Amino acid sequence: MAQRITPLSRQTSILLVCDLQEKFRPVIKYFAQIVETSNKLLQACKLLDVPFVVTEQYPKGLGRTVSELDIGDTKPFEKTLFSMCTPDVMSNIKEQVKDFNTAIICGIEAHVCVLQTTIDLLSQGYRVYVVVDAVSSRSLTDRIYAFDHLRQAGAFLTTFESIVLQLAQDANHPNFKQIQQLIKTSAADTGLLPSHNMPNSSL
Repeated sequence: MAQRITPLSRQTSILLVCDLQEKFRPVIKYFAQIVETSNKLLQACKLLDVPFVVTEQYPKGLGRTVSELDIGDTKPFEKTLFSMCTPDVMSNIKEQVKDFNTAIICGIEAHVCVLQTTIDLLSQGYRVYVVVDAVSSRSLTDRIYAFDHLRQAGAFLTTFESIVLQLAQDANHPNFKQIQQLIKTSAADTGLLPSHNMPNSSL
């Protein structure tokens, strides 16, 4: 357990962007906000030299990655497996991150691809951070109970601003002013608090 609660390291982490595709746009709860926050997370990782992987679930039927997500020339990995942990993706992760031990996940859907990716990674001994304000599902019930499942499985549930500042670690980072611009505006409301009874809350 002590190993799991060591500080985040940019040198051993990767961002996994899960299936933010066009056909999901009308059906995923808070889709626009999830994409906006995921994109800010992606830009922060670029500034911090944290590599990333993008996947697409059956793009022939579900469309390509939404244009709002600035992935540049990166080619998404196509998959039919719900988990992102396909042989090609895992090979690419290990090529990009020599001492890979930590995955940061955003995308959809919380109770399917995000959950199964997380469980696969946890079962292989990796640490996983799920960015809750950058993850959603078609159903808010599925989303909330997926987060409960993820926490119970051993994932760390966190937020966009928290994970970015954990990765930055120091206000003296050379790109911190640009990072500040990304976190200057709080992440968009994704309906989590009204939908989930929090400790000591009347909601």
